[in-house]
Amino acid sequence: MSNTYSPVLWNRQKKIYDRVMVGLIALYLVVFVVLQTLIYPQITVETLIIRATGTLAFLMLHVILCIGPLSRLNPLFLPLLYNRRHLGVTMFFISFIHGIFNIIQFHALGNADPLVSLFISNTHYDSFVNFPFQVFGFFALIILFLMAATSHDFWLKNLSPKVWKMLHMLVYIAYAMLILHVMLGVVQLENSWGWLVPTGIGLVSVIGLHLYAAIVEKRRENILEDPDLNGFFEVCNINDIEDLRAKIVLINDENIAIFKYDNKLSAVNNFCRHQGGPLGEGKIIDGCITCPWHGYQYLPNNGQSPPPFEEKVATYDLKIIEEKVFVNPKPYAPGTDRPPAIIHSYGN
Repeated sequence: MSNTYSPVLWNRQKKIYDRVMVGLIALYLVVFVVLQTLIYPQITVETLIIRATGTLAFLMLHVILCIGPLSRLNPLFLPLLYNRRHLGVTMFFISFIHGIFNIIQFHALGNADPLVSLFISNTHYDSFVNFPFQVFGFFALIILFLMAATSHDFWLKNLSPKVWKMLHMLVYIAYAMLILHVMLGVVQLENSWGWLVPTGIGLVSVIGLHLYAAIVEKRRENILEDPDLNGFFEVCNINDIEDLRAKIVLINDENIAIFKYDNKLSAVNNFCRHQGGPLGEGKIIDGCITCPWHGYQYLPNNGQSPPPFEEKVATYDLKIIEEKVFVNPKPYAPGTDRPPAIIHSYGN
């Protein structure tokens, strides 16, 4: 977290993440090149580069899209979520190499401008099966470029979190375009439809994981019982909340994170003011709730960021009766100090 714009800082975790990422990328490329050379001895270097970078970028995009739901299902995946931008930017550069070599290979040797040739070399725009598949790849690459170019917090601040979030949600449109790009490319260029099988498996995996995570999260968060304690809802047992962690609940459209720390409970709004990150999926570090996405911090008792930072989130009242935790979903103004609920002899 910083109150100034600064270059990306590679801490120990990010360095490990990047080394593993680069190592896996290198391993994939080596294995792919060896296998392609053995299967297709006459393959050209240009075709090898196109296939290697295309399949690698497509695989990386599937991994990127699966990280979000996986991290909601299991906190072990959260380190992947924290550094997902590195993976996304790397994926764009690999996609860019794929696109450049495609244009050189198929559109740079004619009389027309290569970019013009991309759109006019195949004019079957009225046919789904014969639709120019490279056009889908071109527009998907533009979206990936916009996302990579605006990945720094400078753009998040100046575009506003809402606009920035909307821009980066375009990744799903890019993904749909790339599915069409790959599937139509296979139909039009390959004799075997076997390539469609892994593409279909990837598509089903991405959609299935998102749906399953949404269902699990909805069951985990929604509190349906009508309270009988002056606006308080029973949400869980004290022991259901891990120390320095949170329980996320959704009551009357209020998304609330209840944190346990120092034998106390405090409740804040679950959405980080930086980018809407899920505070309840983070943990308390050095006495502060720390957002798992980008490390923004808030004091649990008042929802205020420690000075000199100025971000604030709403707070809520809590009660503990025997070992049961109750929360009032009526929010206080962001930054309002509320006394924590003392655990006393309850729970751990």
